Amino acid sequence: MSHKESTSRTLLVALAVSLVASVFVAGSAVALKPVQIENRLLDKQRSILAIAGLGDDKLSSREVKDLFNSRIKARVVDLETGEYRDDIDPITFDPLKAAKDPKTSAVLKGSEDIALIKRREQFTTVYMVEQDDGQLESLILPIRGYGLWSTLHGFLAVKPDLNTVVGLGFYQHAETPGLGGEVDNPKWKGMWPGKTLFDDSGKPIIKIVKGGVDPSSPDAGHQVDALAGATLTTNGVDNLLQFWLGEQGFGTYLARLRQQGA
Repeated sequence: MSHKESTSRTLLVALAVSLVASVFVAGSAVALKPVQIENRLLDKQRSILAIAGLGDDKLSSREVKDLFNSRIKARVVDLETGEYRDDIDPITFDPLKAAKDPKTSAVLKGSEDIALIKRREQFTTVYMVEQDDGQLESLILPIRGYGLWSTLHGFLAVKPDLNTVVGLGFYQHAETPGLGGEVDNPKWKGMWPGKTLFDDSGKPIIKIVKGGVDPSSPDAGHQVDALAGATLTTNGVDNLLQFWLGEQGFGTYLARLRQQGA
């Protein structure tokens, strides 16, 4: 066998192995995609329950699903009008996908985009924790914004007065462990419940402050300690809250709920 033939055969074998491997990887990706989607949904539901004070990481997958389905009601909101869109299925609707579509989102420019998300979807999904009698126990709003290294995706839960924090948490981010990653620290998350979001005029006043909150200050009720050594992540959380609580975010929706008595 000539050297040329040997080289050609080696290349053919390598090509065949590559093709088989590619088919295998592609097939595995397709087969696993439903599982990946299911796991992402489960993580989101677990996060919503935790922020609402209804569950923790010890719940099984079945317990998460059952508790979520029995206590949480999801609805799609038009952020421009503040009205619900009952013609859109909140289970299948993907706000993040909608944010990438020019037909269902708007470009944010300059001072509009303090959360640095570039585009804001027209419709999004909110979650309501309901009591046995159907009364609202808490409202959970999806929030996101850029920190130091990543976009932080999370939820803010508020009481029926639409002004008092029940909980805040992020289910996805890539901030630095021990610094910006401290947004996951239970101690820091424990500072949020009971804080006030708005002043009497409906303007957001919640603020993250450096150096720690002075308990004797009249502003302490709407302030939270900054993350130590993580200025940019702290600023990112502060900015994303101002954005989603303001006119570009849920401002119109919350104003409508207040008029309706929640």
